Amino acid sequence: MPPTVPLSVLDLATVGTGRTAAQALQTSVELAKLTDRRGFSRFWVAEHHSMPGVASSSPAVILAHLAAHTERIRLGSGGVMLPNHAPLVIAEQFGTLEALAPGRIDLGLGRAPGTDGATAAALRRTDHLNQGADDFPEQLAELTRFLDDDFPARHPYARIHAVPGPVQGTADGGVQSSDRPDIWLLGSSGFSAQLAGQLGLPFAFAHHFSAANTLPALELYRESFRPSKALSEPYAMIGASALATDDAKEAYRQVRTHALSMVRLRTGRPGLVPSPEEAEAHAWSPMEEEFASSWLSNVSYGTRDEVREQLDALVARTGVDELMITSNAHDGAVRVRSYELLADAYGLPTAPKGD
Repeated sequence: MPPTVPLSVLDLATVGTGRTAAQALQTSVELAKLTDRRGFSRFWVAEHHSMPGVASSSPAVILAHLAAHTERIRLGSGGVMLPNHAPLVIAEQFGTLEALAPGRIDLGLGRAPGTDGATAAALRRTDHLNQGADDFPEQLAELTRFLDDDFPARHPYARIHAVPGPVQGTADGGVQSSDRPDIWLLGSSGFSAQLAGQLGLPFAFAHHFSAANTLPALELYRESFRPSKALSEPYAMIGASALATDDAKEAYRQVRTHALSMVRLRTGRPGLVPSPEEAEAHAWSPMEEEFASSWLSNVSYGTRDEVREQLDALVARTGVDELMITSNAHDGAVRVRSYELLADAYGLPTAPKGD
């Protein structure tokens, strides 16, 4: 039976112990090529900083590379943390991506720093970290105007153009089409949900790390929604953590590595993703076991059919329009195999491998 909603991918380019960032990014390429062939809708990469176990600090750079290795799948950021960047820079980066892969680029935006406070200060070159989050609606409006090249005549930025962009026109000298990266708002609370609704933008919620807020945020988004040029009706997607293996016991063994990685992150000790052997040898304290159990309660894992059953139930419970799956494991091959199994479970098309 085919999926009830489109299936997409959120990739963190995770780096396991004994592995390198180069290997992690090569896995991202393999995964993008696989999911492109198998009919997944989108492939997004996340922005994280100062996390040894994550190699996706520069989404635009990774997406440019993935664009050269894929043909159909939409590529995007899940997301760019806008307060970390000047809106003009993001407009130029994603305008470039749109030129490289026309009609395939999504610009997912978040307002969190994607890191700790000290790293955020280094990124933004300021200690006033709340200012970026508080100014997010204004930053978003500025970014949108750069992408559309439509600042009012008397605006200080009216003579500034994001390029590649509309100011350059078309090859035949005509007016540049309105095609540009699709803007999505991302969030793990109600703020972005309400803003996305008010602006008539698609909304992606981080269910994979904020499950308790999923239903309230989706309800707020739908209640707040106002039709726009982008959408006539609300369109909501959630990120869900899932790992499928050929054996159910092995699935549990693999997801424990992710749980231990999250324990270390939440206690201020981020590092490389531990191996299953490290997780098995770890002396879990009662508090860590409690956290791991709670964390894994929101992860779908098991055989391909077991994971599909869990994900189908999640879609039915939330009523979302699209499901974005993130599979985290120590070994890149395990992650790739997980998406292969999920594609099989949902009867997605099988296509021959390309070059």
